[in-house]
Amino acid sequence: MKKGVEYTGNVVGISFPNKGKVSCGEEGMAMVKGTIPGQTVRFVVSKKRSGTCMGRLKEVLKKSELEDAEPQCPHFEGCGGCAYQTMRYENQLRLKEKMVKDILDHAAVSDYRFEGILKSPMQWEYRNKMEFTFGDEVKDGPLALGMHKRNSFHDIVTVNQCQLVDGDYRKVLDCVLNYCKQKNLPFYKKLTHEGYLRHLLVRRTTVTKQMLVAVVTTSDKKWEEQAHWNALSKELQSLNLNAQLCGVLHIINDGLADIVQSDETRILFGGEFVDEELLGLRFKISVFSFFQTNSLGAEVLYTKAREYIGDTRDKIVFDLYSGTGTIAQMAASVAKKAVGIEIVEEAVRSAQLNAERNGLEHCEFIAGDVLKVIDDIKEKPDLIILDPPRDGINPKALQKIIDFGVEKIVYISCKPTSLARDLELMQSQGYRLEKACAVDMFPNTVHVECVVLMSRVDR
Repeated sequence: MKKGVEYTGNVVGISFPNKGKVSCGEEGMAMVKGTIPGQTVRFVVSKKRSGTCMGRLKEVLKKSELEDAEPQCPHFEGCGGCAYQTMRYENQLRLKEKMVKDILDHAAVSDYRFEGILKSPMQWEYRNKMEFTFGDEVKDGPLALGMHKRNSFHDIVTVNQCQLVDGDYRKVLDCVLNYCKQKNLPFYKKLTHEGYLRHLLVRRTTVTKQMLVAVVTTSDKKWEEQAHWNALSKELQSLNLNAQLCGVLHIINDGLADIVQSDETRILFGGEFVDEELLGLRFKISVFSFFQTNSLGAEVLYTKAREYIGDTRDKIVFDLYSGTGTIAQMAASVAKKAVGIEIVEEAVRSAQLNAERNGLEHCEFIAGDVLKVIDDIKEKPDLIILDPPRDGINPKALQKIIDFGVEKIVYISCKPTSLARDLELMQSQGYRLEKACAVDMFPNTVHVECVVLMSRVDR
C-alpha cells in the first residue's frame, strides 16, 4: 500500500475503540477509523508507520449487517460523536461486549468469568453534562456552536437537535447562539489565539433536574461591554425549561490550550452548584466537577462495582483516582475508614463537602498524585478500588499499589486497552483476574466502561 492512494476493502475486525481492520486482499491490510465490521469501504492511506497502514475513510460502499437502524439524530452525518447510531441498541451492545471480551481474553493468563455487558437505562438524552464549542462550520462562515465536525480539528457543527441530551440543552444552545450572533461576537481562533467566545458548558442533573449554564470566553476587553452577559442571563432565566435553572456563569479562560478551564468565574445568576442523587447519596457538583456523565448508567456501574467490592465491614478501603468520591462514599457507610486520593483539588473539595452532607464520618479525601501520596498514608488498606483516567495507571504507582498486597482490587476502566496493559503487570505480581463485566455508559458512541475483580493468589 502507498501513502495517498485510495483503496477499497472489507472491514474484517475492529480495534478498540473504533479502528476497523480493513482487508484489501493481496494489496494488504489497513486500520481505518470510524468503520464497523462487515462494511465495504473506500479509504485513502494517510500514514504508514512501523509496517502498519492507517487510512482515512472516504465512503461506505456497503453497510454492515449490524447496521439495521436509521440515525435518530439529524446531525449524524456531520458530527462525529455518535458513530453507532446506524445499529439497533442490541447490536451496539453485542459489538461492545465482544470488543471488551476479546481484549480481556487476550490479557488474562488464566480462566476468568466474563459476565457480559450491562446496558444503560437510557439510550437517548442520557448525558448530564455537555461542552459545546464556538466556531464556524466552514472557513469564515457564520457563527456555529456545537461539536467538532467528523474528522475535523477546526470546523464546528451546530448541534441544536443533539439526541444525547435533554431538550433543555437544545433550548439553551439556541438561546446562547442567537444572542452571540445578534451581538456580533467573534469566536476564539486556536491557531492565532485571537477572538472572544470559546465554549458553552451545560450541566443538567437527571434525578433532581437542576441546571447550570456557563459561557466561557477570553478576557478580551473590547468585547466585554458589547457582550453584556447579564442580558443573556435574563434571557436564559426566561426560557421554558423542564429543569430548575440554578446558576448562570461567565468563565474567563485565557489559556492557550484547547481545554475548558477557569482563570476567573463570575456568577451572573444563582450559584455555582447543582445537586444530584446517586444510589441514595446526594452530591453537590459544579460545571467542572468530575461526575459520571450518565447518572442512571453510573448507578448500574457502581452497583456492579459494589457487588465486586463485597463486604467492607471493619475494613480500610482506598479509593484511588477518586474524583468526587462517589465510590469511597458508597463503601464508607460500614467500612472502618475510606480514603480517597484525587489529583484535582476542586474534586477533592467537592468530595469532602459531599461526605459531610451525606453524614459519612469515616471518609478522608486527599489531594495529590497517587504515585506520591500513598507513600505518606499511615493506614494500610484491606481493599483497593481503582478508577483511573483513560490512559490507565502510571507503572510506578501501580507497583506501589500492588505492593500493599491486599486480597482484592476492583478496577473500573473507561478504556479497556489501558486496563489490559495494567493487568499484565498485576498478574505478573501475584494477582489473578477473577471476573469482569462491561457496562455501556455511552450508548450510540464507540466508548464502553468495564469493571474487573482481581484477587490475590497465594505464592
